[in-house]
Amino acid sequence: MIKQAFKDYRVVCLLLALTAMAIMFIYPGEKRIQPVYRLIFIVDITRSMNATDYQINGKAVSRLDTVKQTLRDLLLKLPCQSEVGLGIFTERRSALLFEPLEICSSYAEIDSTIARLDWRMAWAADSRIAKGLLSTLDMLQKRDSAILFITDGQEAPPVNPRYRTDFSSIKKRVKGMIIGTGGLNPVPIPKFNANGGQNGFYTPDDVPHRSTFGLPPSGSEQVEGYNARNAAFGSEAAVGNEHLSALHESYLQQLAVETGLGYARLVDLKALETLQTGGLAEPQAVVADVRWRAALTAWILLLFCFVPLPAKFTNKGHQ
Repeated sequence: MIKQAFKDYRVVCLLLALTAMAIMFIYPGEKRIQPVYRLIFIVDITRSMNATDYQINGKAVSRLDTVKQTLRDLLLKLPCQSEVGLGIFTERRSALLFEPLEICSSYAEIDSTIARLDWRMAWAADSRIAKGLLSTLDMLQKRDSAILFITDGQEAPPVNPRYRTDFSSIKKRVKGMIIGTGGLNPVPIPKFNANGGQNGFYTPDDVPHRSTFGLPPSGSEQVEGYNARNAAFGSEAAVGNEHLSALHESYLQQLAVETGLGYARLVDLKALETLQTGGLAEPQAVVADVRWRAALTAWILLLFCFVPLPAKFTNKGHQ
């Protein structure tokens, strides 16, 4: 009777499917060497990041929305066992929202948090990029993570050359990259009301065009109306284009050199290539989930149990 049962191909397929399912539980994974990332994203949420000089699916979108979409796409490309943390920058310091989490087991939490990043999370309106970068590096120097510091590089107010940030104490202590966002042509910065609705754009009168902190830049003695005591920056009103915004690429490249970080411009959504060329991946022995192989085999075998084969492929075809 048993011999007769084995003549039925469906019995054989069923037994093989059960064997495959047993293998799936006995041998769920295998060790392999693969690139693994441990990253912390620090995202600039200052107001210039609301400027719209990107397009997604033919629609103009802000720099911040482009960054969020890029990071969410990146999560799908990173291999399991990689870890991602998230922080935000505004004013002169960064704040870490959460420590690095394994992306496959915590994908929903990471993705939803990135999707909810908003400029209204900022605690101050200034944008001192260099100070914020130093704050980030100082905060993360003892963590075994690479940083992606994502910003358009617009200092607000502009940097006084006398008070440039000194990175010598932290240079090359943290690996990572500065990711420049925005276009090279200046565009208006949207202005929003208390309810979050857009209310026009910033004008020259809305923003500072120079820094009046501390001593004036060298050469200020030649400025009209200069008085060392009462008008160290001169008597003329400062004029400029700080109400417009563009990617300050040369400035960010200079900061990258001073900090020992890499630099790349966010041109499109192919962010993974930037990480690979930046050398941020580390080969690591990981346990890869291979249960899908046995599951697929079992599914195909079970499918054969219910799909009738032509008679010539069965024992009945030879009787």
